[in-house]
Amino acid sequence: MDLSDAAVRAAVTARLQRHHAGRPVVLGPGVLAAHTPAVARHAALGSPVLVLSTGRGAGPVPDDGTCRVVDVRLPPTCSVTEEVRLLDRVSHHLPADVVAEVEAFDPERRAVWFTSPFVTSDEPLLGRTTLGGRPASFLALEDKLRADAVWDAAGVARAPHRVVALDAGPAALDAAAGALAGPLGTVWSGDARDGPNGAGNFVRWVVDERDRAATFAFFAPRCDRVRVAPFLDGVPCSIHAMVLPDGTAAFRPVELATLRDPVRRRFVHGGLSSWWDPPEADREEMRDAVRRVGAHLAEAHGYRGAFGVDGVLTADGFRPTELNPRMSAGLTTLARVDRDLLAALQEHLLAGLDTGLTVADVETLVPLMDAGRTGRAGAVGEGVRVGGTLSTPVTVRGGRLVADPAGTATLEAADTPAGLLARLDAGDLLAVGQRLAPLAAALLAHLDETYGTAFGPLVPAPDLRTGAS
Repeated sequence: MDLSDAAVRAAVTARLQRHHAGRPVVLGPGVLAAHTPAVARHAALGSPVLVLSTGRGAGPVPDDGTCRVVDVRLPPTCSVTEEVRLLDRVSHHLPADVVAEVEAFDPERRAVWFTSPFVTSDEPLLGRTTLGGRPASFLALEDKLRADAVWDAAGVARAPHRVVALDAGPAALDAAAGALAGPLGTVWSGDARDGPNGAGNFVRWVVDERDRAATFAFFAPRCDRVRVAPFLDGVPCSIHAMVLPDGTAAFRPVELATLRDPVRRRFVHGGLSSWWDPPEADREEMRDAVRRVGAHLAEAHGYRGAFGVDGVLTADGFRPTELNPRMSAGLTTLARVDRDLLAALQEHLLAGLDTGLTVADVETLVPLMDAGRTGRAGAVGEGVRVGGTLSTPVTVRGGRLVADPAGTATLEAADTPAGLLARLDAGDLLAVGQRLAPLAAALLAHLDETYGTAFGPLVPAPDLRTGAS
């Protein structure tokens, strides 16, 4: 089946969507703007839609009359990790007034509830069919300290590492760092004792004694164990796949615009892009790696559906660093070729429903992903507020992002519980083969100048395979 054909994709999507067409739909909790595509999709299927909104967010919101919106107030959080953890707790313990709104919207409990992948789905939400969340066993695979066992079982080359118990004290971590440090030091990652962590909140760049002391002080009250590994130099990137009944469908690489703060020794996530291309041999090595990882996940954990592997394209090739067992941001970026199809496919796979599709069928989407390049720079300025939603035309001059009424790109900014969320679609500012990271660095410098964020000077990682910027 050739899913690169628009008519074929439309027919498959319509078949998959019949599972819930016309039934009431609950979306969230989550940012309202993030649900805009889903509201349009379900409204077109004749489904009444209720959105549990935690805030407006950046970008367009659903059209009037397409859905009912109920506010779910979240307390301010200090990081993306805290916000993600809070989402699961709130979803399973909604305020009484929100519960009453859901029951009034769907008194017969026929609704399908679509939620975040960070919400556990072992138990239905308020007794309703729940899609989009993950079984707790899948979510547990997100722990960064479990990833190396996955690489080893799948036969994927990786960097050396040590896992150190924090109760062993600073000396044990110092010894691990001394044994593993490369020219740029080491990277320490905390476990998921208290829930998943993301956006680099529990990842630290460690070079000297000052770094080691500060990093131990951060992790000691938050984790039981820390993974110590050499700092991997090269382009941060990811590769994505879907586990189907007959195997694993592998997609194309995505650049992770992870920027470096060499003064404060921080990593700052600046967006994702498919405009960048690694060398062909590296691309195929990455695709082969996720096929093997998918086979292991299916056999050892009964895994199904989407996942991604983050890593670094080093001078020696791709080296994985973490597993994202979900429809992660990289695959969401690639899914712009046909959001409806890939959303419906993921929903069916997670629910264990027959899709009628094979690995060969799904991989016919890869040429579309190669042809339809996409990317977005973005960041969360923690603790900063802009007082609403802003939209500013911008352009790039001399490597700097500047406001320009004639600019062909638009910077969007909005408040979230964690702080300022900024996004910049890169389509008018990049060409095929170019990296997003320099543009992301320009965006964050602009946010510092304009909104008082404190990202500071940030540096893109070098490309050690092709020498390209």
